[in-house]
Amino acid sequence: MSDLTLFLGKFLRHGTAIASLAPSSRWLARATVSNIDWNRPNVVVELGAGTGPITRILAERAGPHSRVLVVERDPDFAAILRDRFRDQPALELIEGDARDLSAMLRDRGIARVDHVISGLPTPSLPRDVRRDMIRTVGEVLKPEGTFNQITEMPWVYRGLYRRLFDDVRFHFEPRNLPPGGVYFCRGVKLPVASS
Repeated sequence: MSDLTLFLGKFLRHGTAIASLAPSSRWLARATVSNIDWNRPNVVVELGAGTGPITRILAERAGPHSRVLVVERDPDFAAILRDRFRDQPALELIEGDARDLSAMLRDRGIARVDHVISGLPTPSLPRDVRRDMIRTVGEVLKPEGTFNQITEMPWVYRGLYRRLFDDVRFHFEPRNLPPGGVYFCRGVKLPVASS
C-alpha cells in the first residue's frame, strides 16, 4: 500500500485526527526543519510522524551528537516508521501519545529539548487535548527552543498560534500539494504545570 493510499484511507476514516490527506512533500519537510542548526548537538522531538517524510530529513541531517525522538500514536504508521528507519542510530521511535511526552523524555534522562516538530492536526484537536499538548511542549522545550508546526492551510491558524505562543513566524511552501507551510513558534503562553 502506498503512503498516499494509507494517508487518504486514514483521513477518510478518522477525519481531523489525521492532519492531512497526503504525506508532506520533500519541500515542506525541508522547510519544517530549516531553522535547526545541525552544527551543534540538538535534541529534537517529532510528534505525529505519519509515514516519515520529515523523519527522513531529520535522519539525513542529525549529526552524531544529536538525538531525534519520533513519537507516533497510530500503530500502522509506527510500524512503517520502525521498518523505514531501523538502521538510523540518531533516531528513536516511540509509539505513544504526545500528551505523555514529559514522561517519555524523563524515562530517557532528557530534561529539555531544542525543537518540537509537529505533524499533528493541532487546530483540530479538542480544546482540552490541544491545551494539554501545548502545556507539555512548554514543559519540555528549552526557553530558546521552537515548536515547528506544519500546515496545509496557510495563514488560517496564525491567530490560534499567536494566542498560544509569544513569537510566531510563518514560512509559506507553495510546492507542497496542497500548498502549505510551517509555523515557527517560541514561548508557550499557556500556564505550564509545575512538577
